[in-house]
Amino acid sequence: MPIHREGWPFIALFAAVNLIAALLAPALGWLLLPVTIWCIAFFRDPERVTPTADGLIICPADGKLLPLVDAVPPEELGLGPALRPRLSVFMNVFNVHVNRNPVSGTIIARAYRPGKFFNASFDKASVYNERMSLRLRPAGASSEDKDLAVVQIAGLVARRIVCDVLPAEGVQRGARFGIIRFGSRVDVYLPPGCEILAAPGSKVRAGETVLARFA
Repeated sequence: MPIHREGWPFIALFAAVNLIAALLAPALGWLLLPVTIWCIAFFRDPERVTPTADGLIICPADGKLLPLVDAVPPEELGLGPALRPRLSVFMNVFNVHVNRNPVSGTIIARAYRPGKFFNASFDKASVYNERMSLRLRPAGASSEDKDLAVVQIAGLVARRIVCDVLPAEGVQRGARFGIIRFGSRVDVYLPPGCEILAAPGSKVRAGETVLARFA
């Protein structure tokens, strides 16, 4: 199983502690082994097969799809005060945490905002928690009408948001753009008129599950 590069320092640390514990007390080494295995599994980065049909918006994260709400996107992205459909994916500590682009297009804006660390499953996490926000313009769009927002949100345990894309950079649907550790949330704010295809409460996969379709 491929491992994300962000995971190697943690895996090395967990493995070293596990080895030292095993040398000092074999029983303790066996006790810590599941934790080391969990650390390896947390940073797994499996390949995904992304749908290629036109107009699809693909899930950016593994986890559980929370209830659909209408909300104002992060003000730092300049998308205006109008309410938009917001699809939120909650990632627990056992999910794959590598994030993937929901559409092909261009990064119009990227903005980081420090904040709190509420449980990422709470609705208020979208407003108050630390976050990294991206504004994407889908390929072929000539105006901002189809711009959407993708927001990486830190959670109760998460303390590190990694985002590998920059403003004006072109991105591909399903390609990796970042990772959050350990347990977190990703929000997608859709442009008006999109057809929602994923059901709240369902399990979703980054780069594979179709969330919505452009009008």
